[in-house]
Amino acid sequence: MSTAANPSDLSIHRAGHTATVEMCRPPHNFFDLALISALAEAFESLQADPACRAIVLAAQGRSFCAGADFSSPTPAAGERRDPGELYRQAIRLFAVTKPVIAAVQGPAVGGGLGLALVADFRVACAEARFSANFARLGFHPGFALSHTLPRLVGAQQAALLLYTGRRIDGAEALRIGLVDELAPQDQVRERAQALAGEIAISAPIAVESTRASLRAGLVEAVRAAVEREAGEQRQHFQTQDFREGVAAMAQRRDPVFGRH
Repeated sequence: MSTAANPSDLSIHRAGHTATVEMCRPPHNFFDLALISALAEAFESLQADPACRAIVLAAQGRSFCAGADFSSPTPAAGERRDPGELYRQAIRLFAVTKPVIAAVQGPAVGGGLGLALVADFRVACAEARFSANFARLGFHPGFALSHTLPRLVGAQQAALLLYTGRRIDGAEALRIGLVDELAPQDQVRERAQALAGEIAISAPIAVESTRASLRAGLVEAVRAAVEREAGEQRQHFQTQDFREGVAAMAQRRDPVFGRH
């Protein structure tokens, strides 16, 4: 299984003490092991650069990230059956010590929502949509969402989103604390970059040490979460419920689940 991303899948733009890492798989920026590995490498290279003080994670196209492409029978199918290595690469994103702001200009769905929650802050728009739709597809949540979502919005709101798989808009996401700021859709990236610039004015040693205090234990908790999530998903991917969930999504209908 290759972990090499197409060089055109990712771009990095620098401005002053900030860098924008852009996913370039429009329209939906579906991820796979190669893309998550490339993101981790990009983040780690920026972490090693003292000139970079904050990172913006952005995306081309209609969606911020729609997670894994369950409609595709190709390469990612094997990764879907065993997500452990992809999640190990995701841990590298959480381990980066510099602040990250996600510019969410469109849907962040499933693992794409998990990717957005890697960031310290999220700037979104009214048109953005957020959904932890795993249960609708017949399997356990992943990408550390079982830890990061309740940490951010509280246990009750997280349970509601995870059990129902419901899709919420930018205004509702702001209300429950899932995002930090709303902007017009065509200004989301600009506002995220402005926030990154505001952070970059502060002393980097102070920002990074404060961030380490606020996120103490996070990487360890994420590591434990994805280990459990991957184990649950491996079992669920063998069930009729998973096959029904994916079929229902492809056919744009409500799934009909049993206990399998």
